[in-house]
Amino acid sequence: MLPSSDSPRTPETVVAQAAGSASLSVLDARIADCFACPRLVTWRTEVAAIKRASFRDQDYWGRPVPGFGAPDAEIAILGLAPAAHGGNRTGRIFTGDRSGDVLFAALHRAGLANQPTSVAADDGLTLRHTRIFAAVRCAPPENKPTPAERDTCAPWFQRELELIKPTLRVVVTLGAFAWAAWWPALTVAYGLRPPVPRPRFGHGAEVHLEGAPPLLGCFHVSQQNTFTGRLTPDMLDDVFGRAKALAGLA
Repeated sequence: MLPSSDSPRTPETVVAQAAGSASLSVLDARIADCFACPRLVTWRTEVAAIKRASFRDQDYWGRPVPGFGAPDAEIAILGLAPAAHGGNRTGRIFTGDRSGDVLFAALHRAGLANQPTSVAADDGLTLRHTRIFAAVRCAPPENKPTPAERDTCAPWFQRELELIKPTLRVVVTLGAFAWAAWWPALTVAYGLRPPVPRPRFGHGAEVHLEGAPPLLGCFHVSQQNTFTGRLTPDMLDDVFGRAKALAGLA
């Protein structure tokens, strides 16, 4: 996909287009059309062209991945970035990869998803009371966005947070990267300064600030964590159970 004359191509145009998005549908379309980070554009396009052997017959999305879930969500789940052969292939966050297998199985057990699997954008999955998005919307090489890429992409997440703010009751961050991305968004969406020193990330960490939704920390659902037992299904169940309680859904 080539950029159009309206495609965001600089940090300044990302700021302007994010701020001017009056609805989630407009925001999602603008996110999917972003070309502001040259390294990420090159990588996502290259992955989509070369493909993994097991997906060689599929058409890759190869673009930034918008958020997914209820527009009036009480629970927000913030991740790092789409996977190269997951969201970058399917066009939906945490869809078509092992991390998503773990995450959506847990959401299904918690009653927050209608099915335990997420394999394709048209597989019938719906979320209840929940919206999922990433701090960085393009798949990065080695799953490691640069600080500049993180900052360029931040207005998309921050605007999405503003749009779901009226119903949002709790935020779950998957991993330390997402935890760190929350604090600037707290200032933009809620006008609050982060505590000094900033609370440290940890699984089960919980931060309550007057005027903002509670923040929960959860180890990322990466294979590095789930295959080694650092993050277990029971640990995920505890986090989402706590999130439901804080959101008044338990």
